[in-house]
Amino acid sequence: MTNDPASLDPAIAARLKRDAHGLVAAIIQQHDTGEVLMLGWMDEVALHRTLTTGRVTFWSRSRGEYWRKGDTSGHIQLVRSVAIDCDGDAVLVGVDQVGAACHTGAHTCFDGRALPVPLPTAVADTQPTPTPTPTPTPMAGR
Repeated sequence: MTNDPASLDPAIAARLKRDAHGLVAAIIQQHDTGEVLMLGWMDEVALHRTLTTGRVTFWSRSRGEYWRKGDTSGHIQLVRSVAIDCDGDAVLVGVDQVGAACHTGAHTCFDGRALPVPLPTAVADTQPTPTPTPTPTPMAGR
């Protein structure tokens, strides 16, 4: 990763809360359906490139280099929107996905990977159980 202070608007950079490696999570979402496609990582340079080129750029933690989605596969991500979350530790990138989003060739990185979770059987199951109010008891011997 390079630290080019002129890369990202300082007002945007100030809003980011980076991890120990200078990265923020980048959630990639199909802009018109809301479908979550993948998760990647960005530093300030990758975010700047994403904001200015119209194509999503990530920092590869395993390869230690920048990569622009689709340069080798042709499965590009055209940027439609970018938002910073309330804590500043993640960005949400709305894209037009061309081809598969996952390096495995799947439409998303989550296809076929659902984990089992118990679902509530009724809306009442999702409501918190009220805490009973203690009933005052008379004091003995008074």
